Amino acid sequence: MSEDKIFDIEFECESKFYKGWVIPSEKLYADGLPASFHVVLDKVSFGYLSYTNFKWTSDEQRPAALVEAVGKQILERYKLIN
Repeated sequence: MSEDKIFDIEFECESKFYKGWVIPSEKLYADGLPASFHVVLDKVSFGYLSYTNFKWTSDEQRPAALVEAVGKQILERYKLIN
């Protein structure tokens, strides 16, 4: 993994501010979006997120609202939403 693909995220979810970074996988879907993303929030591993059929899933038990908020940050990075 090249370090230049890692990107920072920061956002608010349910009145709490989060800051962290995302490491995209090397494997890409046909549309160019990485198959999964390792996410670290507030210096703690949040887990791996995947985006399939327009839905975010996590390999860890995490609050749905937080998974969606992280996913939104990722999609904004890849300019798939405004």
